[in-house]
Amino acid sequence: MTAPQDNPQPKLGIIAGGGALPARLASAAQTAGRAVFVIKLDGHADDPALDEYPNVSTRLGAAAKILDAMRANECRDVVLAGKVARPSFSAIRPDWRAAKLLMKVGMRALGDDGLLRLVGEELEREGFRLVGAHDILTDLAVSEGVLGAIAPDDQAISDARRGLSVARILGQADVGQGCVVQQGLVLALEAIEGTDEMVRRSAKYRREGVGGVLVKASKPQQDKRLDLPAIGLTTIEEAHLAGLRGIALLAGGTMIIDRAAVIARADALGIFVLGLGDEDGETNHGV
Repeated sequence: MTAPQDNPQPKLGIIAGGGALPARLASAAQTAGRAVFVIKLDGHADDPALDEYPNVSTRLGAAAKILDAMRANECRDVVLAGKVARPSFSAIRPDWRAAKLLMKVGMRALGDDGLLRLVGEELEREGFRLVGAHDILTDLAVSEGVLGAIAPDDQAISDARRGLSVARILGQADVGQGCVVQQGLVLALEAIEGTDEMVRRSAKYRREGVGGVLVKASKPQQDKRLDLPAIGLTTIEEAHLAGLRGIALLAGGTMIIDRAAVIARADALGIFVLGLGDEDGETNHGV
């Protein structure tokens, strides 16, 4: 007979957007003996694996339903995970609870980071403990250094550092979390379209010579429990199609979904993956 746990982990509520991350978090939590409950956001949560767990579907603006569902299912910890395309305020269709909150903050909620901070603050005000995806899946967070078999050269590292500086400016303005740099030239900046579309767009402006570098970084003011930028297999494929030769990610401020598969695919395509230090990339990257 298995002895009961003295300190069982609190039940985890997962507010799920698109992609594979929410289901991976649910699986990891259950494997660790932790109960989960999933709130699938209509039009965003698209992984059928989520149906294997207790769940409810709701629209993004149904704040009261979301809070009530988490309480009814005795969730104590909450994680926000997965892609959510930023809607217009009219598309949110806020219920009375969400409308009251949006009226209270007004213009502060216009940026992605402002909106996410607002959601996080409200969850904590309601008595839930907000946790980051990387707190549950510890292998998500990017470490510093070369992460695969392909090493960047001096030009690539210079482009990565340039991109990190640009990404920080974007982040401070609460606009985006990434850019593409080739030979010192900024080919594309990320805004509302997201990383994959930005990478595709950058191909139109590609110069002759060695390819560019995709750089992603969390925003300087960002709560790292919320919406850390991430890459997955799709990002590797898009980078290859766009003629990029590498991806540089802020160490501790970005995530890799399905790391082993991502690195293996990057190696196969000759694309480097680099974890950048937080000091403008001025640390030793082992190259």
